[in-house]
Amino acid sequence: MNPYVKLEIKDGIGTIEFFHPQSNSLPREILQQLAETITEAGNNDGIQVVILKSAGDRTFCAGASFDELMAIENEAQGKQFFSGFANVINAARKCPKFIIGRVQGKAVGGGVGMASATDYCFATKFASVKLSELAIGIGPFVVGPPIERKIGSSAFSQLTINATEWHSAEWAREKGLFANVYDSTEEMDTAIQTLAEKLAASNPDSMQGLKQVIWDGTDHWDSLLLERAAMSGTRVLSEFTKKTLEKLKKS
Repeated sequence: MNPYVKLEIKDGIGTIEFFHPQSNSLPREILQQLAETITEAGNNDGIQVVILKSAGDRTFCAGASFDELMAIENEAQGKQFFSGFANVINAARKCPKFIIGRVQGKAVGGGVGMASATDYCFATKFASVKLSELAIGIGPFVVGPPIERKIGSSAFSQLTINATEWHSAEWAREKGLFANVYDSTEEMDTAIQTLAEKLAASNPDSMQGLKQVIWDGTDHWDSLLLERAAMSGTRVLSEFTKKTLEKLKKS
């Protein structure tokens, strides 16, 4: 199957689904489409609440595309690539509709950032999380603000410093990343549908006002996340990172 981002609307619920054959990784094109589609859903009067999900069973999102990371040749290209993550996060926080996250499987790097940028996130017990950026020589600079905002500085430090260890879905729930964790996708989807239907029948103006309150204090992220993108864009050019990516690509 080819990569895609699609939006489906039913009964006031807008469902955004993304897919990439490499474990739902995020190349620049998918990042751009995600940001645009989230903004589109936020501006659609026929949508009262948004569900953000990926296709497949056991992997929510593998984070940045290794192929595109390896193709970056200069700082401008690096900043441009990582700005894609900044744009998705900023689109999510500025979307006037609540975004419900659906994390059915493992989330790495940018995938954890996307989950943290939702307003209410469901997961299955298979949804382990990992911030692997330091292990390849960079750091979770762009996705750091929403993750730290969601789980706190101590838990964020644990994730980012121990960059090769998976943390369980239950750990993520305890820290506040996930609101609920279920034994199966069927149970999770039932719970998501129930909440989405309740929100679709709620007062749009009140939900929009509440979202602004929830995300209060993040207005500076438009510039902050682009600054962080430049930090990542510089470090991805290091010899350490280039060699590490090559090793991972061959393994």
